Amino acid sequence: MPQNPEKIQDHVELFHQPEYKELFERKREFEKGHSQEEIDRVAEWTKSWEYREKNFARETLTVNPAKGCQPLGAIYAAAGFEGTLPFVQGSQGCVAYFRTHLTRHFKEPFSAVSSSMTEDAAVFGGLNNMIDGLTNAYSLYKPKMIAVSTTCMAEVIGDDLGAFIGNAKNAGAIPEDFPVPFAHTPSFVGSHITGYDNMLKSILANLSEGKKGKSNGKINLIPGFDTYVGNLREIKRIAELMGVDYTLLADNSDYVDSPNDGHFNMYQKGTKLEDAADACNAKATISLQKHSTLKTCDFINKTWKQEVTLSSPWGIRGTDEFLMQLSELSGKPIPAELEEERGRAVDAMTDSHAWLHGKRFAIYGDPDLVYGVTSFLMELGAEPVHILVHNSSKEFEKDMQGLLDSTEYGKGGTIWGGKDLWHMRSLLFTEPVDFMIGNSYGKYLERDTKIPLIRIGYPIMDRHNLHRYSTIGYQGTINLLTWVVNAIFEEIDRNTNIPSKTDISFDLIR
Repeated sequence: MPQNPEKIQDHVELFHQPEYKELFERKREFEKGHSQEEIDRVAEWTKSWEYREKNFARETLTVNPAKGCQPLGAIYAAAGFEGTLPFVQGSQGCVAYFRTHLTRHFKEPFSAVSSSMTEDAAVFGGLNNMIDGLTNAYSLYKPKMIAVSTTCMAEVIGDDLGAFIGNAKNAGAIPEDFPVPFAHTPSFVGSHITGYDNMLKSILANLSEGKKGKSNGKINLIPGFDTYVGNLREIKRIAELMGVDYTLLADNSDYVDSPNDGHFNMYQKGTKLEDAADACNAKATISLQKHSTLKTCDFINKTWKQEVTLSSPWGIRGTDEFLMQLSELSGKPIPAELEEERGRAVDAMTDSHAWLHGKRFAIYGDPDLVYGVTSFLMELGAEPVHILVHNSSKEFEKDMQGLLDSTEYGKGGTIWGGKDLWHMRSLLFTEPVDFMIGNSYGKYLERDTKIPLIRIGYPIMDRHNLHRYSTIGYQGTINLLTWVVNAIFEEIDRNTNIPSKTDISFDLIR
């Protein structure tokens, strides 16, 4: 029978229909699964300290890692430059994952092409795929630059991107002077922030080659792997308020948040290629994410001979430090408008701090985000307990421990580097907290442990528009405060919603 399009069931309701319930029951019988009593017994045991010890003893299995792979970060960095087409030397399936992952977070189409490597390329190498892919990409999509990264397949067989691109130019696939920066980004090491760093360094090195000259007096600002569009716009707003002449490197704010004006534009603004090329002549560079720009900052310092400073403008203290750095490097004063914004942020924190002071929290995500959010929450007297960073490093853990040691509120915090969200589950059951912070994958932890999740980080796929807000600067401070304190209130309301039993007082004002 033909389907009525007005009665098509959403998947949430669809799988509750009688035929699906019957199907699931038959599947359980066919698989001769354990009884519900045994399932419940084992599930309860997994909440114990005994199971936690076994869980943390595993070495060769990862369950729900809190990270993505290198090429995802590489294509995100590439999309921050004018007219740039991300090109991945690998299979179509891998690239479809990267595009889909970013599209589901931003609710925006994300363009990236693949060399479509298959079994024959795995045996004989991907040179022909590279030549054909660059030819088609250049002629069909007419980019100003193509940024090439790799997947596991290309890395395992040892494809030499530099040689391949040179051969493609010799074969006439693309013009000899056409910019094709490349980065080797194997998914089996590092994470998406490593891929971001590798690609950003490659793009800047490619564009600036031979361009070193006299200083242009500008300040380079690097956002890092930041998926909050509002943050990139906040950085530009602050610099413009201060009258700073700047270049924002890898500006993908319009690419992943473009207006719906009835016209498709494959390349939405981004850092101009000539500005990126001239970045080598800037007065100084400020990176707003240390751990996602390590190689890039080292390159800028050693090759461009430029002063590089690091800043984490989260909360009041972090934003104060960033503005003072920017003022010192540029010679521009901090305007009264920003001082007023600071006062409003402090006032908001004063209003809300009593509800957050002493609250225990868990957090997971990328190193720079975890550091920034934890710093902000400790300003309010909240106490970190579990700090889980899958794509951790010794340098990050040293920085994080220094932050924890800087205040009495951090003394109970433990850093869990290299651990995954199944480890976090054991931590939450054995040492519960008041709330946790992380991306959408934590919703299953929330359902299991009944600990409220506040969605901050990447990816956020099950809520809309959060990526459009800022989380840094004084305005970002108010946004973060609003999300966290209102989540606390919502949890209080959930726990006091039974008349005459849990709502023993009429509490309308908080």
